[in-house]
Amino acid sequence: MKKKIIIVGGVAGGATTAARLRRLDEDSQIIMFEKGEHISFANCGLPYYIGGVIEKREKLFVQTVEGMSSKFNMDIRNLSEVIKINREKKTVSVKNLRTGEIYDESYDYLVLSPGARPVIPSIPGIDTANNLFTLRNVKDTDAIKNFIDDNKPEKAVVIGGGFIGVEMAENLHELGIKVTLIEMANQILAPFDFEMASILHKSMIEKGLKLILEDGVQSFENNGTKVILNSGKEIDTDLIILAIGVRPESELAADCGLEIGPRGHIIVNEYLETSDPSIYAIGDAIEVLDYINGKPTAIPLAWPANRQGRIVANNIYGKKEKYKGTLGTSVVKVFDFTAASTGNNEKTLKRIGIHDYEVIHIHPGSHAGYYPGASQISLKLIFDKKSGKIYGAQAIGKNGVDKRIDVIATAIKGGLTVLDLPDLELAYAPPYSSAKDPVNMAGYVASNIIENAVETIQWYEIDKIVENGGFLVDVRNPGELKLGFIKGAVNIPLPELRNRLNELPKDQTIYVYCQVGLRGYLAARILTLNGFKAVNLDGGWKTYSSVYGNEGSNNLHIKTDDSGVAHFDCTGNPMK
Repeated sequence: MKKKIIIVGGVAGGATTAARLRRLDEDSQIIMFEKGEHISFANCGLPYYIGGVIEKREKLFVQTVEGMSSKFNMDIRNLSEVIKINREKKTVSVKNLRTGEIYDESYDYLVLSPGARPVIPSIPGIDTANNLFTLRNVKDTDAIKNFIDDNKPEKAVVIGGGFIGVEMAENLHELGIKVTLIEMANQILAPFDFEMASILHKSMIEKGLKLILEDGVQSFENNGTKVILNSGKEIDTDLIILAIGVRPESELAADCGLEIGPRGHIIVNEYLETSDPSIYAIGDAIEVLDYINGKPTAIPLAWPANRQGRIVANNIYGKKEKYKGTLGTSVVKVFDFTAASTGNNEKTLKRIGIHDYEVIHIHPGSHAGYYPGASQISLKLIFDKKSGKIYGAQAIGKNGVDKRIDVIATAIKGGLTVLDLPDLELAYAPPYSSAKDPVNMAGYVASNIIENAVETIQWYEIDKIVENGGFLVDVRNPGELKLGFIKGAVNIPLPELRNRLNELPKDQTIYVYCQVGLRGYLAARILTLNGFKAVNLDGGWKTYSSVYGNEGSNNLHIKTDDSGVAHFDCTGNPMK
């Protein structure tokens, strides 16, 4: 039966839906309304066009109105805003933004793909800040690029340390602009846990960015040339990028009585139907289920929008395909580093009440160490200590990071546990990996914990152990102590351990550590097999000791001089 389908919004979700609909049926009438000028553009590439990495503006456009219209035989109307949904009549009211004309268009099925818009808070002075921009679409991109070309700013403030904020900070820096990044939380990039994000903090500071954490904007003054922070700090700037988050464009859905979630997202079922079965919704505007924990969430990423668009098209034609939830796999470039994550982090698990989990950190090479160009990957794996279910993973490094996170994301979707990771037969040649890939190694370490071959503690537990008089053994070589050590630890290099067992107490737990965790594990096995109670400090020690200068104290802090970065002890709390 011939159908009339209206799609509200283009880009990833809407354009994918439209293309899939036409591939399924040649006869149905497909109309796409887009209030902007462009229906399909690479929004993830916008910061890189501003920074000059993507040199040609036309490279941003995936499909044009003319090209998509002819290729898929559909009616695409850009600069046309749907202003009302009339559910009883099954029509939408549309405003032609060129002429101001308002008219109605009927539908059999309606697909909402309105996306999300940047959050713009009511900060004093924001309305008169004529150098302040947000970044959502090509129009915003052109405005920022034109401002930079015309005004040649020397200083910029980026407010918000999410993906857009971090990417804009890097690209502005690459243009030679002195950048200050301000983030209210104690870290950038919320999908990562604190100790992992700290690697990126250090990298950004070393590149010359000024990073200000745990502080927010109080006001803007002098038409945006001065930013006043909650702490009282004043920052002079020529350019402001506001990137503190997005909110769903759900007003259209709310106004017509569709069910809306507590944070303003459109509620859909597993088939992506709204509370009206003739209306579907996809993309950044909807509430989805977290694939790991099954709870409602909102994850504005390109992959879910594309996948949802295809599923909706299939369901309109009767397939009844389910969307199984969003895993949240993501990757971001931060100067020389790549940072990728999948699934839930520790913050999320604690927030929803899951505490019975284990964490490991490993620091393998991106490929065989004897082949030139290998670099370190810091990989964090979070899992259930009974079943081995993988809750999530995070990785940061210069090479091979996305590959490892993609493998783990695939393992999660395939229902594999950490006990299956050692059995993954992954491609190996010296330029690309090691005979035991980092994913295999993570599986081995996690399996050791599940099988009770070793007990571990995390980096944030050290302060309390030291305060309670715990017995710590540093099994590194003496020359490595200059890299940082834990106050009160006894240094017994691993090769000497068997011959110095008589120096260790058998009536208390011995906490062992090295630089990355491997020698600590070996030491723990030696001690356990010789009748000692031994616990290994997880490789997260490497993560934070490489970032935070220890210098003989268990209070770890960033060495930043006058960088403006908040200081932290090893529990992640601000130091008094």
